[in-house]
Amino acid sequence: MNTMLRKSVLGIAGLAFTGGIFAGPVAAHAAEPVHDSKPAAVATVQGAQSKIDLNDEQLANAKAIIAATKKAGLPERAAVISIATSLQESKLENLGHLGDANDHDSLGLFQQRPSSGWGSPEQITNPEYSTLAFLKGLKQVDGWDKMPLTEAAQTVQVSAYPDAYAQWEQQATDVVNQHWNS
Repeated sequence: MNTMLRKSVLGIAGLAFTGGIFAGPVAAHAAEPVHDSKPAAVATVQGAQSKIDLNDEQLANAKAIIAATKKAGLPERAAVISIATSLQESKLENLGHLGDANDHDSLGLFQQRPSSGWGSPEQITNPEYSTLAFLKGLKQVDGWDKMPLTEAAQTVQVSAYPDAYAQWEQQATDVVNQHWNS
């Protein structure tokens, strides 16, 4: 998607901004997609996959993303995209101000920026609020539910590392499949 169209989509959503942090290794893309066994959440997974062990706080944040996705009336695929995005941006940690390590004024699970209109620091560090803000942007992307995860996430996040989201798709799918109905 070209930059002007992306800015228009994000502007309509009230989310025009730039930024995002690189929070993990960029995965090399595999030649063939790996087919997932649970098509309700995702049809295919693209590229090499990363995985981290989730602690109780990270799992609670993933569950908060799932709950917010349900509250927004969106399907499992939206939760997969949201969790993969948060894994890339913050490793599912609700990050406050990191001093010199901060990427501009990026905060929370999705590294959203108050200066870019995502909300106040208090709002952005609220997992439900930040997820609903991300989902608001996602819903403005025509065909988000049919495009590759990394393209959908990048259209909302406008990251300097647009392909990095793909590496978290399998773990995000597994988390959603495990906790969607719990």
